[in-house]
Amino acid sequence: MSKEPVAVVGIGQTKHTAARRDVSIAGLVREAAVRALEDAELTWADIDAVVIGKAPDFFEGVMMPELYLADALGAVGKPMLRVHTAGSVGGSTALVAANLVAARVHRTVLTLAFEKQSESNAMWGLSLPVPFQQPLLAGAGGFFAPHVRAYMRRTGAPPAIGALVAYKDRRNALLNPYAHLHEQDLTLEKVQSSPMLWDPIRYSETCPSSDGACAMVLTDRTGASRAPRPPAWMHGGAMRSEPTLFAGKDCVSPRAGRDCAADVYRQAGITDPRREIDAIEMYVPFSWYEPMWLENLGFAAEGEGWKLTESGVTEIGGDLPVNPSGGVLSTNPIGASGMLRFAEAALQVRGRAGEHQVEGARTALGHAYGGGSQFFAMWVVGAAPPAT
Repeated sequence: MSKEPVAVVGIGQTKHTAARRDVSIAGLVREAAVRALEDAELTWADIDAVVIGKAPDFFEGVMMPELYLADALGAVGKPMLRVHTAGSVGGSTALVAANLVAARVHRTVLTLAFEKQSESNAMWGLSLPVPFQQPLLAGAGGFFAPHVRAYMRRTGAPPAIGALVAYKDRRNALLNPYAHLHEQDLTLEKVQSSPMLWDPIRYSETCPSSDGACAMVLTDRTGASRAPRPPAWMHGGAMRSEPTLFAGKDCVSPRAGRDCAADVYRQAGITDPRREIDAIEMYVPFSWYEPMWLENLGFAAEGEGWKLTESGVTEIGGDLPVNPSGGVLSTNPIGASGMLRFAEAALQVRGRAGEHQVEGARTALGHAYGGGSQFFAMWVVGAAPPAT
């Protein structure tokens, strides 16, 4: 039996900020969910199931928060699933929800991901020693900086590339009213002179810690036909994972990322992603990951990703815009960061991205990764229904 086409008919997110002291976690997630329902012009009664995701529970110190969030998400008496795949969880959560629709288990599903980092300390949480694992030292940046240095050695990329990415994404964030960081006076020189945190990653090339949530309403063909606004159609979606450490692991271009992208492109009928995809919402928590992922995802040949960044190709006005929303470098509620990439890709093909809309965007990629570059989730969405 063929899969049911999956459509995104509602998208909602909170205004992301360093600390949302005015709401509890329940209030935070409901805010995003209500906005998604309003976008779809549906009510709680129209939702058949809820799929929720977040980063590790110890980030907020609330174990199994989905249990007490059921009321806030209209899930009482309805199936509710929890997903966890580290930083990629927002993308994985959306894919689990999409698969429930595609398999005709449920017709309309609310999916949501969140993080309230102000109520914990992710840096400290990521610094705890784990037996038989490579130490993270000073959080995620201490883990990933050697991978960035390896990329620079491998490709000969000049040191300025990271600053170019950060300056681009922070400028894009000024066009996004929901973005956390709005640095009106930022200049390239300020990025380049910001403190070095983990060589070669500077302070301004690093993602913030954000409170925020993102929600989407996914539905079937019949639901899409009743939607008040054009939906985004899922053309392909996949998840892949690999161990954090193993003999032969390529930390610069992980095998799981390459395989995940190849599967998504196959499903979507894409043979030349560089030409056939109009916009990318890519998970870039540290600026150097833009050129690294451009290669990993098949948009550039090995060693060539940084040249796309340097030439302006990835600018919002370039021919392959990357993170027109400002990306993870500007907004990072960890559990929701991956879903924001998926949702922003959907906004682009719906033509509803506001001031950061990419002109003529018909096909977009949402990308998320997590853990020690070990979990990957991606989808391709389009303005037209998938070919049957």
